[in-house]
Amino acid sequence: MKTVIFVVLLWIHSSAAVTHSLRYSYTGSSQVPNLPEYQSVGLVNEVQISHCDSNTNRNVPKQDWMSLLDEDPLYWEQQTEICLSNQPLVKANIYTAQQRFNQTCGIHILQYMYGCEWDDETGEVNGYLQVGYDGEDFIAFDIRKQTWIAPTPQAVFTKHKWDNDRASTQQTVYYLNQICPERLEKYVNYGKSSRLRTVLPSMSLLQKTPSSPVSCHATGFYPDRVAMFWRKDGEEIHEDVDHGEILPNHDGTFQYEIHLDLSSVKPEDWSRYDCVFQFSGVKDDIITKLDKAEIRTNEESSMGMMIYIIIAVVVLLVLTGVIGFIIYRKKNVKPLPSPANSSEVMEQLNPKT
Repeated sequence: MKTVIFVVLLWIHSSAAVTHSLRYSYTGSSQVPNLPEYQSVGLVNEVQISHCDSNTNRNVPKQDWMSLLDEDPLYWEQQTEICLSNQPLVKANIYTAQQRFNQTCGIHILQYMYGCEWDDETGEVNGYLQVGYDGEDFIAFDIRKQTWIAPTPQAVFTKHKWDNDRASTQQTVYYLNQICPERLEKYVNYGKSSRLRTVLPSMSLLQKTPSSPVSCHATGFYPDRVAMFWRKDGEEIHEDVDHGEILPNHDGTFQYEIHLDLSSVKPEDWSRYDCVFQFSGVKDDIITKLDKAEIRTNEESSMGMMIYIIIAVVVLLVLTGVIGFIIYRKKNVKPLPSPANSSEVMEQLNPKT
């Protein structure tokens, strides 16, 4: 019994520990349509915290709590300077990689990825830095041996060059072992209030066609530790139920939906069904009754679109008639003379910018 109690206590103790991660990714591309030549992304615990690219040339926060760093007025300016200074370096390195692989112009992608993981209980830190080219590993840093690993012959020259630059190696080790975990801990503390918040979802019932399954759709909720299921007469059901995946929204919240096939259910029995949304650790459930009048369908969207099109056509016809009448009047009415040096005429010919 003592052994069992010890194992249970050990499991509870170890489960409380959390490993956090901070990762940055710099991506350079050549001749990729509709993609900036340079992009940088920062992530804390796989949630995006920053973004910069060669189109905007600004590094900006992607989470509300990252804006708290505005208390340091130079922080985002410094991050933007890093973004700008990295762009020519990444572009030059793409050219160098093309030479190493004996390639001509074409579509190529170079990616730097570095960061660290930090155990908030033991304080253990694991840092890493690796470079990929065209989807394959090019070179990686072994932080324990403080040497570079070249998995491909084309990277051997780079390995020897970087191994011989001891000052740069020590700077990399210092960043991964010291600076990175310090910043990670800081970001985790800043985001703690955000991670602890609970955001209720917006619920809706969706159906593509009258014969399609009815989807119970929840969106805008946080965190993603949720359960959702269909009930009949207050009892959870599994037959004719299909679960989707919890997907992220652009604002850091999530969406989820489950589908119920009602093809064998009589219309008068629909009222016996409801959809239940549950947050982990939250007492009250969110219950959505299956009401045919509340179901949104593609047919409604198509009808609404048709109405808008009809209104637009009517407005266009009216405008065409008005414009035609004005042109007719101008052709048949002699215009009044106006002064050649009128200030109104000069402003029209020389608009201010």
